[in-house]
Amino acid sequence: MFALSSILSPDSNSPHPMYIQLATQMIKHIRAGVLKPGTKLPSIRRLSVELNLNPNTVVNIYEELILQGWVYTKPKSGVFVSDQLPELKPRSFKPEVSAFNITHYKKTQESSKCKYYINDGFPDYRVAPINEILRQYKKAFYSQNIEKISLTTNAISSWGLRASLIKDLYTSRGIQATEAQIAITRGAQMGIYLATAALIKSGDYVLVGEPGFAIAHATFEKLGAKLIKIPVDEKGIDIGLVEKAIKRYSPRLLYLVPHHHHPTTVILTSERRMHLISLIQKYKIYVLEDDYDYEFHFDHTPILPLASADHRGCVIYIGSLTKILTSSLRIGFVIASEKIIKNIEDHKRLIDGRGDLMLQEAVADLYENGTIQRHIRKSLKLYRQRRDLLCNALTLELGDSVSFTRPQGGMSVWIKFNKKYPVQKIAYHAKTLGLHMSDGSFYKTSDQDHNAIRIGFASLNDKEITGIVSILKQAIKECR
Repeated sequence: MFALSSILSPDSNSPHPMYIQLATQMIKHIRAGVLKPGTKLPSIRRLSVELNLNPNTVVNIYEELILQGWVYTKPKSGVFVSDQLPELKPRSFKPEVSAFNITHYKKTQESSKCKYYINDGFPDYRVAPINEILRQYKKAFYSQNIEKISLTTNAISSWGLRASLIKDLYTSRGIQATEAQIAITRGAQMGIYLATAALIKSGDYVLVGEPGFAIAHATFEKLGAKLIKIPVDEKGIDIGLVEKAIKRYSPRLLYLVPHHHHPTTVILTSERRMHLISLIQKYKIYVLEDDYDYEFHFDHTPILPLASADHRGCVIYIGSLTKILTSSLRIGFVIASEKIIKNIEDHKRLIDGRGDLMLQEAVADLYENGTIQRHIRKSLKLYRQRRDLLCNALTLELGDSVSFTRPQGGMSVWIKFNKKYPVQKIAYHAKTLGLHMSDGSFYKTSDQDHNAIRIGFASLNDKEITGIVSILKQAIKECR
């Protein structure tokens, strides 16, 4: 048989995982008759050499094709193109559904049948001050002033919430800003998008951590940026390599998560922060500081943000109230110079018209009467207990099957599985046992398969944590 490398084209710049790209290409060639029914495909080892891929990636390709019915395995013989291909429906005017979307849809449907769920790291809505939120929302709803502002102006955020946040950020994080230097957004992700849209143009270089937050990376690329990936180790992003990249590429922006880096949860050390601040002052590079869960730091007082230092107007600070309250309540904010905030608000008006002034006013009242501050203290104690319970259970029950560092804060634990146990296989077996979890593809990059996931502990009670670890233990056994 001819080499598959002659018809398959891995694209390291694609936002989709490598195994999804190549599985989709193989499906295309099977449909076109290039790979005919009954054709024996190369062994995992041979194909990994042909395409210069990690063998685990080839395993994932074949498992994806098997799950969709395009190929099958014969014991001790190999992998073959199926004689009975999946039903091909007549083409319609609807957009073609990619293999990636089909897989995502199937996973979504199947996950609804599971008893337990592992998420990326969200607050527990069951302990959120819902009654207080509803009470203040009702108060804002009947306020004629709020309705008048909404109807007669193009206000895109509540000045009450701006004022409350400015006061809280100065007290809790040492950030000095005025009400004209803050924009309210629908979550931190909107803040990332709007700030990036206000700062970069197509072709600009953006420095990001590797591994990093895939959604932010996709946002930069969507807006035309070229990504330069800087390694992240146990001390955070490598600032020495950041400086070299600044000198070589003259990037427009550096994106980083200094507290509880996504996905690894590591914290940028004080030494590297000081080095970075000197680079900001020297090179005047913009830094997008994503500090989405600053409040939840367990082992000591969190280090102050870069935005609290003398950054000469170059740090754009992103925060989120969603992580404090509940994932369904979308409120974030951006702190920057007045010029950048005006640019951000101009972009926001194009996609969000008027902000949800009633909800924002309700949350402002929760700041003023102390409800949010009390909720943070309560949640901090609860989430610390849940972190400890999860980490202790992982150590006791899973042993050397996994490796992790107990996070100093945040809402998740970054867990790497032993290479003997591919996370995709673990996820498959876990689902049959009633646990929906990531198959690790969200955290893969073009450079590396970390064979890892994040387990969000904040939203799990003790029973759920115990049940999840028990299923993971059984799923790992099934992989042996």
